Amino acid sequence: MTNERRLAELVRVSREVGEPALDLVVLAEGNTSTLLDDRTFFVKGSGARLATVEAADFAHVRLEPLLDAALDDRPCDVRALFHEAQVEGTTSPRPSIETLLHAVALGLGEASWVIHTHPTVLTGLLCSTAGEELLRRGPLFPDEAVVCGARPLFVPYAEPGLELARAVARSLAARVADGGERPRVVYLANHGLVALGASAIEAQAVTTMAVKAARVRLVAAAAGDPRPLAQAWIDAVVTREDEIERRAVLVGEE
Repeated sequence: MTNERRLAELVRVSREVGEPALDLVVLAEGNTSTLLDDRTFFVKGSGARLATVEAADFAHVRLEPLLDAALDDRPCDVRALFHEAQVEGTTSPRPSIETLLHAVALGLGEASWVIHTHPTVLTGLLCSTAGEELLRRGPLFPDEAVVCGARPLFVPYAEPGLELARAVARSLAARVADGGERPRVVYLANHGLVALGASAIEAQAVTTMAVKAARVRLVAAAAGDPRPLAQAWIDAVVTREDEIERRAVLVGEE
């Protein structure tokens, strides 16, 4: 896929997740990105609204300096970093403050497409200790496990920007070091959702299913004690050939 087609696809998926009726974002909340073959990426510019975003609203930046800063622990001038990371010869808007978060998801999380949203129902759970416990219990129904993965990543609250990117990087590195698979879902405490995908359709499907899962948790909690699927069953179903094939259809894999 050419860079122009990837950018057009990014605009499409951004507008769809920004649709007000979905209640995933309001105002200029949320951001999206896609990684290009030359290790640069497009990311939504600061202040742009997903529902009405245009191609010109995306910044074109280099991955490596941003990822290096997120993996470091020294003080950093983020404004200067963003200027350094801008692809030479391009004119683009100021990147979103969450560009560093996208660099971590694309570089360390090995995603090709990232959608970051603040769904009301899910953010509500993430703002509650009881909701956090519900999210940590694991998948409640089969499609949640198949689409979102067996083990979402939960990251404690950190200030948006460099601090959050570094917190996500630490959590991701610990997951991988522990032998775990890179997650498709990252829950940010008191903040929102990050969906990682190999395609725009996958990142969008993960977003949609994670929001449904949040609603299911609220219904289950209202009815009684939520009953997560057994871990042994989850591990079996996500590796079953028929479920792998069905997931490929659900997330648009070729």
